[in-house]
Amino acid sequence: MLRPRVAQVAGVARFALAVAGIGVLAACASGQGGGAGGGPADPEAGGTGAPSADSLESGTVTVFAAASLTEAFEELAGRFEARHPEVDVVLNLGGSAALAEQVVAGAPADVFAAAAEAPMATVVDAGLADATTVFATNTLELVVPAGNPAGISGLDDLARPELRIALCDPTVPCGAAAATLLDEAGIEAAPDTLESDVKAVLTKVSLDEVDAGLVYRTDVRSAGDAVEGIEVPAAASVVNRYPIAALADAPHPHAAAAFAAFVTGAEGRQVLDGHGFGAP
Repeated sequence: MLRPRVAQVAGVARFALAVAGIGVLAACASGQGGGAGGGPADPEAGGTGAPSADSLESGTVTVFAAASLTEAFEELAGRFEARHPEVDVVLNLGGSAALAEQVVAGAPADVFAAAAEAPMATVVDAGLADATTVFATNTLELVVPAGNPAGISGLDDLARPELRIALCDPTVPCGAAAATLLDEAGIEAAPDTLESDVKAVLTKVSLDEVDAGLVYRTDVRSAGDAVEGIEVPAAASVVNRYPIAALADAPHPHAAAAFAAFVTGAEGRQVLDGHGFGAP
């Protein structure tokens, strides 16, 4: 459970990353998937029913994606653009709950990919997405600055009052997962800061502003030598499932469906595997 010592919540990190498309146009049949247990037809496996390459609208496809997907979606966007030079993919990355609120408030988005099913449910319940597909999973890991100066060894250390601890706010998926993990372990953590998304926690750890935090294992991997990860065996029972959907009011519906299908297809799975995400 969380016992905040300081109720310090950082502002929502929102930024857009435009990835330039290069390469030669290749056929990429794709389409929006079914429910959480299934997925759209996979063009790499000879699937059908998705928009053809010729039917994709030219222009910008705006993808709202959880912060933990940053590196994987940057790569996926570049690969998609290489297949479809007429399409520019712009990523808006941040906390899933805040992104869902933006979509519901009318933000012009084509695709939404969340780090948990609850934020996606917010969008679905508002009538802004129909078919969603779970395309990845993730679990938490302790993260400490390089060299582990505080000598963190396990989840119990998060209850040590002398340590500086960063966690995600419980309203976002990484924070909700952390709260569940700590509650199941019977640990009363006293975080010094509650952050708006997982990358904000990772930044504080990498800058040695805190002694430890809880982030996704994929984020530990993406930070390289700036941090060290400490596996938490109990985290295997607290799994985040990542859903994606082309939005009902997408300004570019065919390209939105194609991008969602690309993420859930064979090449998307390969990229996600490479960044440490688990299979659905």
